[in-house]
Amino acid sequence: MDFNMFMNDIVEQARTEIEAAGYKQLTSSEEVKDALGQEGTSFVMINSVCGCAGGIARPAAEHVLNYDKLPDHLYTVFAGQDKDATEQAREFFEGYPPSSPSFALLKDGKIAGMVERHQIEGHEITRVMEQIQQLFDEYCKPIA
Repeated sequence: MDFNMFMNDIVEQARTEIEAAGYKQLTSSEEVKDALGQEGTSFVMINSVCGCAGGIARPAAEHVLNYDKLPDHLYTVFAGQDKDATEQAREFFEGYPPSSPSFALLKDGKIAGMVERHQIEGHEITRVMEQIQQLFDEYCKPIA
């Protein structure tokens, strides 16, 4: 198998996993501007093909949706794949360096908090989920 085909399969699997969990993919800078600039709470997973994305971040992103407080909107951008969308999303993450995988919570288009790669890589899925849930507790409403 050729390396590019192999990587395309990995990228497609990563996209499918996060979409199946309920996150909407933003693949252009225009989509990002429209989505992240809206009112309410928006949770963004910055996806990647690294092992900690597949082994920790994407499973945490899925499991955290069973929590009793959730954001209004769920989005994902794919670092290294959808470069314009990722760069545009990072403009919303003021005060945080580029980090993937990572999670960002926005309230009314402004960054409220992040869980960065150094808080994901080498940590247990449950610890990552706890960090996300802390953001949800602070900024999100209970689900009806």
